[in-house]
Amino acid sequence: MLAWAALAGSLLLADAMGGHDVPPPTAQARPQDARTAVRGAPDRPEAVPEPLPASDPVRVRIPSIGVDARLMRLELDGEGRLEPPPPDLPAFAGWYARGTPPGAPGTAVVTGHLDTPSGPAVFHRLGALTRGAGIAVERADGRTALFTVDAVEEHAKDRFPDEKVYGGSGRPELRLITCGGDWSGDTGYRANTVVYATLTGVG
Repeated sequence: MLAWAALAGSLLLADAMGGHDVPPPTAQARPQDARTAVRGAPDRPEAVPEPLPASDPVRVRIPSIGVDARLMRLELDGEGRLEPPPPDLPAFAGWYARGTPPGAPGTAVVTGHLDTPSGPAVFHRLGALTRGAGIAVERADGRTALFTVDAVEEHAKDRFPDEKVYGGSGRPELRLITCGGDWSGDTGYRANTVVYATLTGVG
């Protein structure tokens, strides 16, 4: 399995609508570089369930924002960018198939479009998530990895904190990523919305 750390210096997240890439790895973002949403943040226990063995994820559910989406496998393109789901499948999300599967030890990454030429897409409301929200990832082995949101941040593309987003604590963690920020007709969205979550249960 290829760890995210092995991609340092080459990983970009491509957006098929054009110009919506997560920038190459940079220095850790300074506090003023990110806007963090922690509204209604409940305390939760630090205890984390035992990690699950590797198994492909097949569906992601986020009830608080109405997401119930199939997951497809994503690979890197010839320029080292993670290819997003096709724009003609706006209801799909995807995960990096050579990375950590959700629920296994490490940081799993799932991405989806904010919108496409046909309208709002699967992660259109991702930025509305708040700390404490639940995320369920169904897996091919019949288990469901249950995550709790720790934070929601918006990072400018030219100050994207690669190590913070793709690094991990060794615990099973999840990142959900989509476009965000202001729109520019020349360069597309100027930021990325990143959801940070930790495994808190197994179904």
